[in-house]
Amino acid sequence: MTAGNGANGSDRVEFTEESAGAALRAACESADLDPAGAELLRLGSNAVYRLATAPVIVRIARDRDGLPEMERAVGVARWLAEQDFPAARLVPGLAQPAMLDGRVVTFWENAQDRVEYATLEELADLLRRLHWLEEPESLGLPYFDPFAKVWTSLRELDDVITAEDRGFLEERAQRLSKEYDRLDFVLPFGLIHGDANIGNALRHRNGQAILIDLDGVSLAPREWDLILTALFYDRLGWHTRSQYEAFVHHYGFDLLNWPGYSVLADIRELMMTLWVGQQVPTSERFAEEFVKRVHAIRTDGSRRDWSPF
Repeated sequence: MTAGNGANGSDRVEFTEESAGAALRAACESADLDPAGAELLRLGSNAVYRLATAPVIVRIARDRDGLPEMERAVGVARWLAEQDFPAARLVPGLAQPAMLDGRVVTFWENAQDRVEYATLEELADLLRRLHWLEEPESLGLPYFDPFAKVWTSLRELDDVITAEDRGFLEERAQRLSKEYDRLDFVLPFGLIHGDANIGNALRHRNGQAILIDLDGVSLAPREWDLILTALFYDRLGWHTRSQYEAFVHHYGFDLLNWPGYSVLADIRELMMTLWVGQQVPTSERFAEEFVKRVHAIRTDGSRRDWSPF
């Protein structure tokens, strides 16, 4: 649920199922693949297609300026493969990432025949193992800057937000930025996935749990990789107590007991809400969800009716 960087308003409007389909056809032609019958799995920050004619996932980035980010994701994927870490694997033999029709495209091995997510215990195990790794400097990983993403996202919402809501969200972002600077992190600083949640932990057809969506891999306090699971349980109710306790037991740290939890949760739910705002031009469902989320944050209302994407 991360927000894209650098796209302008026209790019967001243009990134429809029709335009993504055109990009898919160009991508498949360049890679000698057949797009016939391809299934659109997701249309958000990326259009994600599963080919019917080959075990391949095609990801097409919404952000036209996302080439450096995807180059890092490709580098991370290759490095994780060398470490034998269970994660998404690139289709071999193709130059990646590819720039086609102004879109950044990557090709990944299709890990499963039907969508099945890992358990929270397995996600915790994957994160603990990931956090033990020491990344090579050659990857050029950036430091994770949540407020760079927040301010970029706010600038991109000119056509979908009222002046009143913009003022509220900007004031909240400024306050949270100051509170974030005062946080005392207790976990080590280092490699993080960047969007660690159960939606990015899949069950491979061989039974193994793997991490996917490597675009946000960066360097940060490890609390960032625990916040979504804690938030999904504590505020959104998307995980049960027993599921969350199993996650904590396997990772070995309960973020809810850390004094900085509420600040990190506020920042993350703001990022999630702004991401929904970026999708507003694509469907009425996102428009309704954005209004609902902003109202809940403004009134400190329940988040239990927020819809997952």
